[in-house]
Amino acid sequence: MLKHVDHFHGSDLEKIEQVYGIKKEEIVSFSANVNPLGISPLMREALLARIDCITSYPDREYTSLRRQIGAYTGAPLEHITVGNGSTELISLFIQLEHPKKALILGPTYSEYEREISLGGGTSLYYPLKEENGFVLDVADFQKQLNETLDLLVICNPNNPTSSAIPQAAMRQILDACKRCDIYVMIDETYVEFAPDYDAITSVPLTRYYNNLIILRGVSKFFAAPGLRLGYAVTGNEDLMKRINSRKNPWTINSLAAVAGELMFSDKEYIAKTRALTARERTRITKELKAWGTVKPYDSYANFLLLRIEKEGVTAEDLFEHAIRRKMMIRNCSTFPFLNNRYIRFCFMAPEQNDALLSCLRELL
Repeated sequence: MLKHVDHFHGSDLEKIEQVYGIKKEEIVSFSANVNPLGISPLMREALLARIDCITSYPDREYTSLRRQIGAYTGAPLEHITVGNGSTELISLFIQLEHPKKALILGPTYSEYEREISLGGGTSLYYPLKEENGFVLDVADFQKQLNETLDLLVICNPNNPTSSAIPQAAMRQILDACKRCDIYVMIDETYVEFAPDYDAITSVPLTRYYNNLIILRGVSKFFAAPGLRLGYAVTGNEDLMKRINSRKNPWTINSLAAVAGELMFSDKEYIAKTRALTARERTRITKELKAWGTVKPYDSYANFLLLRIEKEGVTAEDLFEHAIRRKMMIRNCSTFPFLNNRYIRFCFMAPEQNDALLSCLRELL
């Protein structure tokens, strides 16, 4: 029988259905980190009216889409490129840069190391320390940067710790990397959920650093993983030309291109998402701190990392207990530097969050 240590991803609902005999439609996934509001209502209505767009090829330059992304992020049109999800752009960037030696801030998403390895490179990890609440010690981290490194990879806010590096500290890191000729790739998948977006995002820094590329997608904040729409922002014109020359044409289909133009302009949806995330983050963290059996860490994303403090209870126990009640959380023992004392779950609708807390309280 398949066990959870075989790594259930938040999208593995079919596998869960097979193993546990629970219909995937009945599972509330607290593991996928997807906005519980669902897709943008503005996008839904307008997309239905524009369904005929699939009868035409999309603009090869995706000018209208990139212009809308520029308005949303504050980045110049010429600094933006789009791809088939941020995963395609991560892969393409690593193939182009072909780093021989990379430093990754961990624990984090495993795809970075995989892509570097596929290109023949090696990866080292700088671990965020539990005793610091998984907050980066910038001064110590800068000491690890040297000329032997080609690439630095940072997920900000980080998955699974939900910690973040402020823009001011990121400037210090970029300055150090510039001196050592290190390229910096920042994955900002979760930055739009941050309590103070402007203090965390590094998009404005692309105007001043040519050793920086930022990657984002619409899977999490805009609840649209099936669209496979991602984008990159960099002020390095040479890199941008190389990426665009290597990309396959029309990697974004017409529906995804139109959807992107619409969702980025839905200000009401964006505001509601941030407000819901902020309320639930504060409420849930406060309650968990009162339990005394778990340690929640400060969260800058739409999910929370917990350390289990109660003896005799493991992440596997909590995963099994929750999934039997049709709620899927993440056992974080598969992440580097974490063990079976850590779980992660995202913030869903208030009533769903209450159900999960009630479930976890039964063992904690």
